[in-house]
Amino acid sequence: MLSAPLAAQQPTVLVATSSALPDEPQPQPSASAFEPGISSSQDAQPAQSASQTPAAAPQSQTETDAERKARGDAQIREETHQRIAGVLPAFNSVQSDKAVPLTSGQKFHLFFRGSIDPYQFVIAGLDTGLEEAQDDYTEYHWGTLGFLKRYGATYADTWDGNFWGNAVLPSILHQDPRYYRLGHASGKTAWHRFLYAAETTVICHSDKGKIQPNYSNVLGNLIGGGISNVYYPASDRGVGLTFERTLTTTAEGIVGAELIEFYPDFQDYMKRRHQRKLDRDEDKARDAGASHTYPKQP
Repeated sequence: MLSAPLAAQQPTVLVATSSALPDEPQPQPSASAFEPGISSSQDAQPAQSASQTPAAAPQSQTETDAERKARGDAQIREETHQRIAGVLPAFNSVQSDKAVPLTSGQKFHLFFRGSIDPYQFVIAGLDTGLEEAQDDYTEYHWGTLGFLKRYGATYADTWDGNFWGNAVLPSILHQDPRYYRLGHASGKTAWHRFLYAAETTVICHSDKGKIQPNYSNVLGNLIGGGISNVYYPASDRGVGLTFERTLTTTAEGIVGAELIEFYPDFQDYMKRRHQRKLDRDEDKARDAGASHTYPKQP
């Protein structure tokens, strides 16, 4: 289901009107927000001004291109350690409201890192097993060769969509392929955040921090669906199937965006719940010690 690095996230159906999307990005969680058992430090902070953008972050006027690239490289290194439940990659999630615009080389690096993550190979294997169980793509037949054909097609779908939607087109169109998480610090309601996450499949930020249609993701998914006609069996090709695969990728991207947006909230809830249990146990132990009576000494 979630074959892209969540990273990729962005598809082709408009789920909500663009009016639900904030004018500018909001504060983002740190990389630790996606690690099990660690809460988001950003969610505990006050809401920031909606007028902030990645490009508007306070910076030294004398910062050189090399220094800015170095800061971007440092951010990418941190982003590539972000995971949901310690497993699902969330590499394309921006960590703060001071995100540095990516160079073309950095966009390709982020795409490549997500595409060769072990998770991608495992999920492709699970998808292939499901396809064999359902006897999909019967022209591939059964056996080792049939499994390898299905596996290759499944992995190629992920690679193609991410290559065009997260690397090539964002570089050409100067769009940021990353997801800007709102979180509690934005002061927005859960419903607003839900709609925002869904809309990021068709709405994105430019390299200058401006909100604009997500041409990179929409066209990337469509191009990936078109390329799949090259390697799928003749009975599973055509314009209709191309759009069907595009919409499937769209749905997967929406689910991925919702996970990135709300998983840290779930983490925080579980951490608070665990802490309350520890507090109750401590209170019970203290009460038991206070009510204990000692026998008189002879």
